[in-house]
Amino acid sequence: MRKHIPNILTMLRFILVPFFIYAAFVSDSESAAMLSLIIFMLAAFTDYLDGTLARKWDVISDFGKIMDPLADKLLVLSALSAISFQQPFKLGWIVFFIILIREVGITLLREIYHKKGIVVPAGNLGKVKTFMQMVGLIFALGVNAFIAEISQGLIIGVRIWFWLVVVITLVSGFGYIRVLILPGGKSES
Repeated sequence: MRKHIPNILTMLRFILVPFFIYAAFVSDSESAAMLSLIIFMLAAFTDYLDGTLARKWDVISDFGKIMDPLADKLLVLSALSAISFQQPFKLGWIVFFIILIREVGITLLREIYHKKGIVVPAGNLGKVKTFMQMVGLIFALGVNAFIAEISQGLIIGVRIWFWLVVVITLVSGFGYIRVLILPGGKSES
């Protein structure tokens, strides 16, 4: 049973994404912002937990290798769309689509190269990118949940943060592409 727990957590993350989308985009309840924050944080915790348990118990599976990153991307892109296209932050379509294209493109490239037997692990810059995305999303969702009247300074701060995320996202994506083109290169995705 234990060997299935990481994959169950990954599936739980898939299940939580539509609930997050409902809370963030559809619900008109006064608690919708708080609910979307709680769902996002719960789903993010399942990501941390499934990876930790899979490594600790040495139960890495092909299902997990494919579905875990997909669940992560769906979760992050759902939350990013919530703060990109809605008030109060309204980051805009450029931020969302740059990150979307990079995430989908690199995920597809990884899969193509994985099928060819080439494994390019994530580099440090990619880990920084993921950390910055998660911190920014939790902060923005938290501000929206806890602060009734969000100051223009906070809105500008979140927008600046995500433009920094865009820069790191692009640089890490180019680093990943470089390692696929140049033999002996090191991935930064």
